[in-house]
Amino acid sequence: MAKAKYEMKVERSKNMKIEEMQRLSDMHLAPYMQLATGLIGKARHAGGNMFRHQMDTLAILIDYGYIDSVLLKASVVHDTVEDIPGFDRNLIINADSEGEKVLDLVLEVTRREDEDKRAFLKRILDTGSQKAKILKCADRISNMISLGYVTDPKFIERYCDETEFFLLPMAIEIDYNMYQELINLIMTRRRYLEDGGYFCKDRKESTPPKK
Repeated sequence: MAKAKYEMKVERSKNMKIEEMQRLSDMHLAPYMQLATGLIGKARHAGGNMFRHQMDTLAILIDYGYIDSVLLKASVVHDTVEDIPGFDRNLIINADSEGEKVLDLVLEVTRREDEDKRAFLKRILDTGSQKAKILKCADRISNMISLGYVTDPKFIERYCDETEFFLLPMAIEIDYNMYQELINLIMTRRRYLEDGGYFCKDRKESTPPKK
């Protein structure tokens, strides 16, 4: 049997340990939060703005017990390169001593100009680093929760399909609890579509994203 690329995280601590609290206290997150405020004017489909989404992704990672400084810093600015026109990447590099590593991780989860959404997600699934997959799964959990405020059925269906075909395989590699939450989110969002009559006999079945 082939050895798994990453060791899947199964345990989920309910309380932050003293050493983890100290590590979090010693992190310089403020410079990255300042950069993320450039996303305040970027509205989201479900309401709110992209700055709040960065903070939400950070909170989800901490909730799942991740206290890695590069990972948390990248979560705070993970959409800046993609969503702030003309964003100067040197601002991340110069934020602190870990800036270059943070930018490398941000770029891993940033869609490239020659990528459509499927190619982007497939790249992370196939070749992404462990931290990139963890960050992308936390990002998707935030997005799937926000999906509860979206009323466009086609958008919801597409997002659920993407999550099933790309994010679930990603999550099962790195964190069983994230995997479980994503499954539950897919189920509740699809139940919403079913209860609203979106999945009807006359509707053609959607074509699943190509892996």
